[in-house]
Amino acid sequence: MKGIAVFQTFTSQADPTQGAARLASLRARLGAEGLAGFLVPRSDAHQGEYVAARDERLSWLTGFTGSAGFAIVLPGVAGVFIDGRYRVQVRGQVDLAVFTPVPWPEVKPGPWIRDTLAEGVVGFDPWLHTAEEIAGLEAALAGSAVSLRACANMVDAIWADQPGPPLGRAFAHPLALAGESSLAKRARLAEGLRAAGQKAAVLTLPDSICWLLNIRGADVPRNPVLHAFAVLDDAGDVALFVDGPKIDAALRAHLDAGVRLCAPEAFVPGLRALPGPVRVDRGSAPLAVSQELQAAGVEVVWGDDPCRLPKACKTAAELDGMRAAHLRDGAAMVQFLCWLDTEAPKGGLSEIDVVSALEGFRRATNALHDLSFDTICGAGPNGAIIHYRVTEETNRPLRQGELLLVDSGAQYADGTTDITRTMALGDAGAEAAACYTRVLQGMIALSRARFPKGIAGRDIDALARAPLWLAGLDYDHGTGHGVGAFLSVHEGPQRISRLSEVPLAPGMILSNEPGYYREGAFGIRLENLIVVQEAEALGDKRAQFSFETLTFVPFDRRLIVSAMLSPGERDWLDAYHATVWDKIAPRVEGAARDWLAAACAPLG
Repeated sequence: MKGIAVFQTFTSQADPTQGAARLASLRARLGAEGLAGFLVPRSDAHQGEYVAARDERLSWLTGFTGSAGFAIVLPGVAGVFIDGRYRVQVRGQVDLAVFTPVPWPEVKPGPWIRDTLAEGVVGFDPWLHTAEEIAGLEAALAGSAVSLRACANMVDAIWADQPGPPLGRAFAHPLALAGESSLAKRARLAEGLRAAGQKAAVLTLPDSICWLLNIRGADVPRNPVLHAFAVLDDAGDVALFVDGPKIDAALRAHLDAGVRLCAPEAFVPGLRALPGPVRVDRGSAPLAVSQELQAAGVEVVWGDDPCRLPKACKTAAELDGMRAAHLRDGAAMVQFLCWLDTEAPKGGLSEIDVVSALEGFRRATNALHDLSFDTICGAGPNGAIIHYRVTEETNRPLRQGELLLVDSGAQYADGTTDITRTMALGDAGAEAAACYTRVLQGMIALSRARFPKGIAGRDIDALARAPLWLAGLDYDHGTGHGVGAFLSVHEGPQRISRLSEVPLAPGMILSNEPGYYREGAFGIRLENLIVVQEAEALGDKRAQFSFETLTFVPFDRRLIVSAMLSPGERDWLDAYHATVWDKIAPRVEGAARDWLAAACAPLG
């Protein structure tokens, strides 16, 4: 079963051949506007990781298609700022004769501009940057001859065939899956606004709006969200600024009388008419929002998006849905891995074949709404490209003696999945197995963790890295991101990384995905989803949390060096595999069940 991919396509989205001409056109436009530079973010007005075709400005200009990054175009240099996930990818996607990759966040944009540009005005679109971001840049440029200016979008001005805004149809998310009505959510959040003396909060994050109203959308790939803005007032009513074609009669009936539909062009006048104080999230709302409020004399109070933390702490119904989705997805993954072990030794498979087959097994569940992101399937050296996306041009055959990294996920109506497994294609060698085992040890350490209430992701990130550190190894990405419930596969504010200061709380779902990447050779990543839960009281009965594992798919025992594992690690792994068997075996049959029995046997 090779399957035919329906959701994922394999055409190249990067076009470095157009970069030089488009950059020249942009610089000409900047000169005409009296600007020395321009900021080109990846994000849209909703600060989304996944953006609609209309908002693919960074990709259109540079050719870089990663989900994070930005460009700064100056007269003599155009820097493309990318983090550790994209250091390899960017070099293959942009014209290096005209674009310069810049390692970020090691190199900060403000000091880079200051060091690169002697004087002049750098323009930016205030709808695409947050107040926090611009304030940081202004602080870094203070005392220099360089200043920032809010202006119309200069990329849009030269993008002749720019697509129109998305008009995906929104739909209701059932109360049985949400676990709390929109009315109850709004009442709870409105109480918080009243307690803080605030009249309203502006909502700009699509997943916040969808969560609050118990709706979903279809405006961006992979994430079931709609593009809209909203204002929640202190009585619990919401003004939703959304394109009319997105809301049909069925959804209008789902929304109660406390939700007022408004046209998108009414958003700015609506802001200007609000009574203050109005809460605005400095780190996620476009700068233009606070500028419009302040221009009208409305008091702005900086504060967190009131939906983000409640949304992160899943209801019992959402957790039940996520558990069901992961069991369904686990069975599809086991069928896929059985297929892979049967077909790969025969030869003739490529990365595209693998991606198509995996999507086929998920579609066979008859419950697949979409993928949760484009499947990352890297054979051999492609596995070292952390967010690699296979195209017809890069498609690599599977070869014996190499590793295959597959990071994938699905959107089901009851939950969102995200799982990574790395498999051996034949004998991958002792070095690869040792590295794999260290990555596995890091995952086990995090899975077994117990920690006091108040601990943040940054406090436990090192647990997953310690086995790699002992060998002088590491990885250049966070250990875990938050995950939504039939929402964004990357959800804040919770995460496990050196930068995360948000305390972990029961109901938060995160990924647990340490890795190791050797450029030009192989990549290894292992990922389960985990949920924060209250731990059994021990010792002096302090409140502690632990993790429940949601993902149930075996690890490749051919790459596990048993002698490297401690007794505790071995016990955890054997218990995990026993649970995988108990939960997944009733859902598969025939060859897949036989394969699962062998994969879940104790290490011995």
